[in-house]
Amino acid sequence: MSDTAISYTTPPEAISATLAGLLGERAKSIDVERGEVTLVVTASDYLAVMQTLRDAPETRFEQLIDVCGMDYSTYGDGGWEGPRFAAVVHLLSVSLNHRVRVRVFCPDDDFPVVASLSGLWASANWPEREAFDLFGIVFEGHNDLRRILTDYGFIGHPFRKDFPLSGHVEMRYDAERQRVVYEPVTIEPREVTPRVIREDNYGGLH
Repeated sequence: MSDTAISYTTPPEAISATLAGLLGERAKSIDVERGEVTLVVTASDYLAVMQTLRDAPETRFEQLIDVCGMDYSTYGDGGWEGPRFAAVVHLLSVSLNHRVRVRVFCPDDDFPVVASLSGLWASANWPEREAFDLFGIVFEGHNDLRRILTDYGFIGHPFRKDFPLSGHVEMRYDAERQRVVYEPVTIEPREVTPRVIREDNYGGLH
């Protein structure tokens, strides 16, 4: 037997070349960074491209690992000039042992919408609901798009960069009314300073 280790992992450069040949102009960009491949597609091509990635023999991405939202409004210290919201998807091909990250930007910042992948991969269901809940991204075609982490009466989307750290409202159980009530937030915003700065002699150390 040979002492040479056999690697069954497809090199990222080979994945990039395969994607470029398969998708052509539908691939807005394909980047390889730190051994990872990132594909960017437009919202109009998104659903068709994802089905191609799932079904094409040379890609065979059978598994959708995750979907998450992104808010680029403060990216690059506010120097970002592209669309504000994006959905990012991680795909895995078990049979070919390779991965890809797919990013799609929502065309409208005020009402961010992209197609749902729940019809292609059942595993997209809950993470798309999470991205809707936390970022307000609407996944068109999702059959049960509702909040999944916050309360049904929650106001806003807490992972957006302009969402206040203390939130908009707070909830508590009112014993007299015997129900949960919503009230304006009473927490005063404050800046937390590390103890080592605000207490020079903390613990008797000099």
